Amino acid sequence: MHHVEHFHGLPTFNFPPYADPADLPPADAVAWRLHREPYDNEESSEDCWRRFTESVELEKVRAIIFGQPWYDGDGGLPLDDLIGLAPRLTSFEALFLGDLEDEQAMISTIYLGDLAPLLEAFPGLRELAVRGGDGLDFPVSGHEGLRALRVESGGLPPSAIEHLGAARLPSLERLELWLGDENYGGGVTVEQLAPLLTGEGKPALRHLGLQNSFIQDELASAIASAPVVPQLTSLSLSMGTLSDDGVEALLQGQPLTHLRELDLSHHFISDPMMLRIWTELEPAGVRVDLTSKHERDPSDWDEDGRYIAASE
Repeated sequence: MHHVEHFHGLPTFNFPPYADPADLPPADAVAWRLHREPYDNEESSEDCWRRFTESVELEKVRAIIFGQPWYDGDGGLPLDDLIGLAPRLTSFEALFLGDLEDEQAMISTIYLGDLAPLLEAFPGLRELAVRGGDGLDFPVSGHEGLRALRVESGGLPPSAIEHLGAARLPSLERLELWLGDENYGGGVTVEQLAPLLTGEGKPALRHLGLQNSFIQDELASAIASAPVVPQLTSLSLSMGTLSDDGVEALLQGQPLTHLRELDLSHHFISDPMMLRIWTELEPAGVRVDLTSKHERDPSDWDEDGRYIAASE
């Protein structure tokens, strides 16, 4: 995990301690990162937030990123404070929660909670990215404006996925879900993902990422006949345990030649099968990402030696 350098098409800017408002960039020119290193005791998170709301023209802020200490277990979650400012955040379009690096927190321990009040408070939100998964849920019937949703998780709770599948998200164009490990809060099944694979309630969806899981072969088999696939321009089954079985299912299923990109990186596919899928799809103009080929490790957690990219 690394700090995001760009978000919502904007460069990130770390809101500095005790900054002169005259030295700050225009409010709409950056994604504002609220973050303090653990050894930086110059200012509390409460004082940082107060200064931010007093120093920056909130009516023009487009994107905010929350890192440490709000999401390291020591600071309070910022959602109530953020929601309280909704009447002033009239241009607010994008939010990133849990922007921590590896040495700051394990991805499975970053608490997120129920995001329904947030989505309800900001109907104009276009992009939401979260890192973590502990307690995460989206118990909402829908959201009219959301265009991109990215969940980086070592264990995405199945209930959150079920709620997303049932939600009406008519503007959603990009959906990326790191499913993770059942030992760290994940454990979703293909059956629980089935509503997402219909595409129902998500007519604008063009990119789907179902990543970072031990069921990549099963997912590939489901994707092979999923109704959502024809509307996609890109598909990612990366970061997980995809093997020859999953690729065979993809090749035997519905055509994928309409895609612009198929991301299968971090995989356990044999060289002959890599050549086979590349030979079938690349001439049709599909960019097939087969980087990060891994060998099975008998000492690893999974019984057949395969492992996912992010769990603990």
